[in-house]
Amino acid sequence: MAEMTDQQKEQQKEQRKKELAAEAKSQKALLKKSNRQVAMVFDLNKCLGCQTCVVACKTSWTRDEGMEYMWWATVNTHPGKGTPRDWEKMGGGFREEEPQAGQLPTVADFGEAWDFNYEEVFFGGKGNTVHLQPSGKPEWGPNWDEDQGGGQYPNSFYFYVQRICNHCTNPACLEACPRNAIYKREEDGIVLISQERCKGYRFCMEACPYKKIYFNHIKQTSQKCIFCYPRVEKGVAPACARQCPGRLRFVGFLDDQNGPIYKLVKQWKVALPLHPEAGTQPNVYYVPPISPPRFDADGNIDESKPRIPTEYLKYLFGPDVEPALATLHAEMAKTKAGGKSEILDTLIVYEWKNLFGPFTKDPAEIEPRKV
Repeated sequence: MAEMTDQQKEQQKEQRKKELAAEAKSQKALLKKSNRQVAMVFDLNKCLGCQTCVVACKTSWTRDEGMEYMWWATVNTHPGKGTPRDWEKMGGGFREEEPQAGQLPTVADFGEAWDFNYEEVFFGGKGNTVHLQPSGKPEWGPNWDEDQGGGQYPNSFYFYVQRICNHCTNPACLEACPRNAIYKREEDGIVLISQERCKGYRFCMEACPYKKIYFNHIKQTSQKCIFCYPRVEKGVAPACARQCPGRLRFVGFLDDQNGPIYKLVKQWKVALPLHPEAGTQPNVYYVPPISPPRFDADGNIDESKPRIPTEYLKYLFGPDVEPALATLHAEMAKTKAGGKSEILDTLIVYEWKNLFGPFTKDPAEIEPRKV
């Protein structure tokens, strides 16, 4: 048999590379496959900024060692730097269908867990002279710039943005993982990280444009929101949604045409993804905030220009935010004139069970009480 030339060897190598790339792409496609997609809609006009959802998540899922600094569910003030700090500038997502390596956030960017002087205040007999405060001099935390917002008095403004893992249809984290440790569940599209397969390379953290993946320095694995799938499997809404006193978190399947998610996202198109330009097709959506009117130089109400700049909302939610807001304003005008609005009735949520589609079971009915 004639010996292969260098050119033939090179061609063989290139062919093998193509075969391996095609095989890897096929494996990723299988990991992304799901028969249905569970989703959330957050109504930004109803958030109280009370952090009840954040605490519900924290006490449920992130109490182990190495998770002290993790907040899988967050509520941050916008405009603001958010958590991790300046996450919107850290990159990631897709460009021309290829995942992009963004900046790797550090624990300091997320905000390290602070130690407080509990002993001194509660047990040291100094409760009347010393107040509760963090040890050392922290420089950042998950809500460091809470309620600061933007604009100038009297036209300053802010609103709260709730964030969890988006459980994307096209997850950049999944594409970036060389271990195939990240996958979507076929039954509901929830994105999970296998703690057995993960080796802590953190390419997923770089690739995620929303920076909602954390690294456990004790276990040396990446961890993130699991959409409370043990609850979802039993017909119970995720903890963050179930505990929200503002009734702003809708949960359901995108293809359920009778459910609120489908109507708000697909039918009425008033719920939009955050930073859709990242290309991950997130499955967490937002009803954009209705802006209060501005004041003119004499202190009179000026209806001609919204206090929250439209350009800022377009930066967050893309160009579809303008027709979404137009729809909401039209529905509000309709009800003021004495008419009825199915959209507003849905967003008002007269009964809490209307929030959760098929996930309305009471946790007390299916989970044994701990004594």
